Amino acid sequence: MTHSKFILRGQVLSFCGDPFVVDPEAAVEFSSDGAVLIADGVIEQVGSAQSIVDNNPQLPVERYQDDLIMAGFVDCHVHYPQHEIIASYGEQLLEWLNKYTFPAELKFGDPDYARQTAEFFLDECLRNGTTTASVYATVHPESVDALFAAGAARGMCLATGKVMMDRNAPAGLTDTPQSGYDQSQRLIERWHARGRLRYAITPRFAVTSTPEQLEAAGALWQQHPTTLMQTHISESLNEIALIRELFAQDVDYFSVYERFGLVGRGANFGHAVHLTDREQDAFRATGSGISHCPTSNLFLGSGLFNMHDLRQGAHDIPVGLATDIGGGSSLSMLQTMRASYEICRLQSYNLHPAKAFYLATLGSADVMQIGHRVGNIKPGYDADIIVIDLQSTAAIANRMKNAASLWEALFVQMIMADDRAIRATYINGCLHVPGAKPWAQGAS
Repeated sequence: MTHSKFILRGQVLSFCGDPFVVDPEAAVEFSSDGAVLIADGVIEQVGSAQSIVDNNPQLPVERYQDDLIMAGFVDCHVHYPQHEIIASYGEQLLEWLNKYTFPAELKFGDPDYARQTAEFFLDECLRNGTTTASVYATVHPESVDALFAAGAARGMCLATGKVMMDRNAPAGLTDTPQSGYDQSQRLIERWHARGRLRYAITPRFAVTSTPEQLEAAGALWQQHPTTLMQTHISESLNEIALIRELFAQDVDYFSVYERFGLVGRGANFGHAVHLTDREQDAFRATGSGISHCPTSNLFLGSGLFNMHDLRQGAHDIPVGLATDIGGGSSLSMLQTMRASYEICRLQSYNLHPAKAFYLATLGSADVMQIGHRVGNIKPGYDADIIVIDLQSTAAIANRMKNAASLWEALFVQMIMADDRAIRATYINGCLHVPGAKPWAQGAS
């Protein structure tokens, strides 16, 4: 994929601090007439339009004068095989898995089916402004090959891995400790660190893995420490009760993963809705990260994530934002921010828009250990950029007439906007043109 050198001009938003640690005003840099100079897929300069455009008169300029230019969204927990079962009616987590999820995932042993689904899923991500994701595949190696191949063709930054399950799942979706280890090993050798791809060792959750398989997953991660590890924890009360039965010797859910070496920086735990005080302390001590999945937690009735306690300041738990399709109800990170805000309000906590946008970008990137390369608009970062139309519907345009500050304008977007607000998506400096193959150059 080739890249040109060009400039984006518009309202530019970037982060210079963590709004959970410092005042939101000190956490962001905003220019109402800013510019981003992109060269060979990397951000080279960020600043005022006057300085960058005037100093580079030979470069083409993509103008988005009334729009917001910011880093692409980072979805740190999503299941691409479940896109077809969004809006499946009337079950909680464990019943929902058996009734909807597992039957859908049985189809992914078919490479053609996996490929078509992966293509559709990634195009939908990009249409919603999601440029990076940590994704669950299925137990089938073919499902991993399909997603990585589709991601590589688009130049995307992706993490995924073969789901490991050797119990409490249908026969067509189970492996063994040895086969799960061997298949994961081969996939790591084939895909990890190829371009912008990273492998994520993926024991689905302790309910569907025996101690022997969790031990194999831990050994695999120790042997390949630059990979990631993703799994689930404490999503529902019934799930936690089942963990107590299956792992009676362990003091709590997190201690199961501790016992098998599946904690630490690069460990990405989905949900974490019902953590004990000891588990919260253990998350902090190990540097393990959490993917907050608000639309899924609401849709499945799992519970309310405690943002206030889990993400208070500099030394607290890394937390990112995630759609968790298909328990989640939308691939739009804007709608996901809205659900997170509403969950916080139910607990008398106000999620400032600076914090919400941070969670959806740098927060998620930090959980995935890539916050130094994606999730922000800074020199040296990959040019994964989105352009948000701040007046994407008549209702939003009407409301924006009375938006008196940057924060009010951002809050309007996270409460009222959806995929229609994404005017343009750039991956590595290349503009995504829906349906176009190969993808168009970033500059005209």
